[in-house]
Amino acid sequence: MDQNTTIDQKISGALSPDGKKQGHARPDGIKQGHARPELLVPAGSLEVLKVAVNYGADAVYIGGEEFGLRAKAHNFSTEEMAEGIRYARDHGVKVHVTVNIFAHNYDLEGVREYLAELRELKPDALIIADPGVFSLAREICPEIDLHVSTQANNTNYETFLFWHRLGAKRVVTARELSLTEIRGIREHVPADMEIESFIHGAMCISYSGRCLLSNYFTGRDANHGACTHPCRWKYAVMEETRPGRYLPIEENERGTYIFNSKDLCMIEHVPEMIEAGIDSFKIEGRMKTALYVATVARTYRQAIDDLFESPEKYRANLEKYRDQISRCTYRQFTTGFYFGRPDEESQIYDSNTYINEYLFLGIISDVGPDGWARFEQKNKFCVGDEIEIMKPDGRDVPVKVLGMSDDERNPVESCPHSRQEIWVKLSEVPMSGDLMRVRSESEQGIMSRG
Repeated sequence: MDQNTTIDQKISGALSPDGKKQGHARPDGIKQGHARPELLVPAGSLEVLKVAVNYGADAVYIGGEEFGLRAKAHNFSTEEMAEGIRYARDHGVKVHVTVNIFAHNYDLEGVREYLAELRELKPDALIIADPGVFSLAREICPEIDLHVSTQANNTNYETFLFWHRLGAKRVVTARELSLTEIRGIREHVPADMEIESFIHGAMCISYSGRCLLSNYFTGRDANHGACTHPCRWKYAVMEETRPGRYLPIEENERGTYIFNSKDLCMIEHVPEMIEAGIDSFKIEGRMKTALYVATVARTYRQAIDDLFESPEKYRANLEKYRDQISRCTYRQFTTGFYFGRPDEESQIYDSNTYINEYLFLGIISDVGPDGWARFEQKNKFCVGDEIEIMKPDGRDVPVKVLGMSDDERNPVESCPHSRQEIWVKLSEVPMSGDLMRVRSESEQGIMSRG
């Protein structure tokens, strides 16, 4: 697209040579009062759910202790789920619960019991992949919206129509689809059929995330939520007649990670996502930290709001969004399948580690009348350090640590013990819910002192 083409023209859809719109119509849009797309944010714990709500989510998706695809996440007990739903509702935010395993016969009785519990908790939607589980949910929870997971590999409009006839409110697109294909689905499904697509997060090497590598290597079933992420491991080739002689597939002496995809990031393409007719922008990451969730949610919240205020404002702030989105862990970015099939540039061959520009220090839980703030320590820092307060409204406030005490208000010089309750005095008084972080290049100095 020509650099002079405005963001508003991108939203308006493809233009024919005479300047008239063709193909998919402009969403009821920025100028016509179209509802903003939902920003759907992951939460692997009650603490992270509250962060997601405070930092800009329209909806959060969570999993219980069973029957979801993130068994290694902290996940929610029944009591935590009830509290999380109350907290979100009090802030006008919806809660979607995953029940997206591929069930075996021995799972079904437990699924029935779990769905009966969810019926009482009344989340806004259930995310389901298995047709059998979908059928049970329709029977047991008829008043809860049913969403069809990306795990069901939904790649065409007839699939969407199939699920719509069965009562699905929303279908999540397969990650293998381009925006052109999603636009084609939007044109063939009813207006009340919602489309959800991923906008940010880790990509899975297997088709629609249905991987068998973990089960094959370790006996831990990715389709039951126990994935060990073997796509991030280092591999080599061995010729059949030369056992024990490994032929590395490498870029350098460290080996290569041939299945290791870059992370999806569409922060520069929000208008195209809207133009494709997507109703919900989904962020991946139910195993991510509160800092990651806050950073990504806040950045996409700002981008969406800026775009609907003024396409020019969105375009002017692109550099700011790019900077902000890189202030949490990531693996380098790609646009995935949205603009065509990924090529060799979409993989990372020399590392399975994240880029981490900031270190998470803690979340302010209480502020006393004297300005001292309480938090649970996540990483060590010391009196005298320069850190940063990350606020939900978009501001990042540099502050100095003036004092610190333990939970009994005994003075300390640092907080070396993870999950320790600490009081801190900063050069600017924070608010409850603010996150504290520090640039990673300072980490070595911080960690080596005290």
